[in-house]
Amino acid sequence: MKKIILSIVFILPVMLFSQTNDIKKKVLMVVSSYGKDMGEARPGYEFDEFSQAYLIFKNNGLSIDVASPKGGKVEADEFNQEKPYNKILLEDKSALSLLDHTIATADINAADYDAIYIVGGKGAMFDLPYDPALQDIISSLYTKEGAIISSVCHGPAAFVNVKNGDDYIIKGIELTSFCNIEEELFGKKWVKEFPFSLETKLESRGAIFRQTDFMLSKVVVSGKFVTGQNPFSTTGSAEAVVASLGLTPVKRELYNDERSAYLMQEVLDETKTIAWAEGELAENKAKYDMPLIAAYGYYKILASSEDNEGLLKGVALVELTSPYFFNENLQLLLAKTYASLDNKAKARDIANDLIAKNLLEEESEKLLEELN
Repeated sequence: MKKIILSIVFILPVMLFSQTNDIKKKVLMVVSSYGKDMGEARPGYEFDEFSQAYLIFKNNGLSIDVASPKGGKVEADEFNQEKPYNKILLEDKSALSLLDHTIATADINAADYDAIYIVGGKGAMFDLPYDPALQDIISSLYTKEGAIISSVCHGPAAFVNVKNGDDYIIKGIELTSFCNIEEELFGKKWVKEFPFSLETKLESRGAIFRQTDFMLSKVVVSGKFVTGQNPFSTTGSAEAVVASLGLTPVKRELYNDERSAYLMQEVLDETKTIAWAEGELAENKAKYDMPLIAAYGYYKILASSEDNEGLLKGVALVELTSPYFFNENLQLLLAKTYASLDNKAKARDIANDLIAKNLLEEESEKLLEELN
């Protein structure tokens, strides 16, 4: 009998310790309720951001609920269903059910959660900043020991009206979000209707704004806050949440677009050479999104009209993809850019190549005349 009692005394704490370690951390993902007609009538949440973050949380063993200001079914903006993360999510009945039956923020008990992750998308600008229930959730997690407050892209719009006493909770906090240059380049459809400029508003609330070049990955961890700059910061910000909760993110294969964004960042930051990038693409071309890299080069050129260094970096990115991806309009822009950089030989070569291929002949001949 004495041996049995001793065994129980020894085993019981072990069992309790094991059960404690088995308790899952719980994250509340929040999406906008504003969307309608896949973003045509009203902008909604960004499906790419939801799917990537959800899969990281799920694969790292977190328990996930999904909430929105109104509750019920929510609509994302139009998205590419063939992206690998979206394909996986669209086959996940549990995840789709969470999106079809989101919990109204008014019905959420913040004490049940270890973290909140606010998904971006332009709809977030219209309803999340003005949802008092969401403000209460964020405020409660702000004062809860060990809780994490996180967001990506336009998600930080939810923070701008939340106070702790007389101060906004983001005062003195380093964070990031979709920035002004990104709005200028990519936000043309709805940006004029936004109630405020997100970067400017965050700074006006006392936040210390951080950013990298447009549409490249940037994750900022500051105190309880984890923020990601744009869609390409989603995986990084979600994994930072996992790490902030005291877990080690599981290893995974990078998505092609994600890997491409990292390659571009290394080239633009000059931590890796063009020669390295050429070799990497030649050896692993199936692992990269060539049209994405080319398109980024295009936007880099457009954003660098008064900056020759920026123009050269945009040109370099376009040329990296030339062996694998061809677009005549992009090639014409490349020729014009070389002309603006006073490299007439390269400009002529590209223009003559387009003419030889019976592509954009009139525009190419006009450029050749201007170069003479």
